[in-house]
Amino acid sequence: MAGTNPRAVRIAGLIKRVVAQSLETELHDPRLFGVTITDVRVTNDMQIARIFWTQLGEEGKEQGQRKRAAQALNQAKGRLRSHVGRKAGLRLTPVLEFKYDEVPGEATEIEDILIAARKRDEELAKRRATAQYAGDADPYRHPEEDDDAISSDAISSDDDNAETEDAGAEA
Repeated sequence: MAGTNPRAVRIAGLIKRVVAQSLETELHDPRLFGVTITDVRVTNDMQIARIFWTQLGEEGKEQGQRKRAAQALNQAKGRLRSHVGRKAGLRLTPVLEFKYDEVPGEATEIEDILIAARKRDEELAKRRATAQYAGDADPYRHPEEDDDAISSDAISSDDDNAETEDAGAEA
């Protein structure tokens, strides 16, 4: 599992800083405009570093810009790996793999779903404010009422027994 080794986590942080700084200062490729390194994960054996990136693009041109940026990153992979090796001082520099990070796009979809759910909850709350019960407001029996019913039943049954005894004595 990637990222469980503390050394791999430290190396991932270092690679993230070096690659981001190299993109910003040393690589002057216009295709890399707006590229942001979001995460780096290094395997526990330190052989592969997966670098997740995203790009803020112009409306309607995102797909084309993303493809061009992916090409530029793959072309600059060797130079970035040598920068990482120089700055990290590692015996073996991990192979760099660039993967587009889908999380920001999925996050906006989730936010849209949550907004729609909030609107439905507000509508339901408005309906609930004017709603009335179809039957009794509280259709369940409560122990206090049962005690009152038992004592009144006991009193009436004692009266019934007294009346039947009186009737039996008269006959």
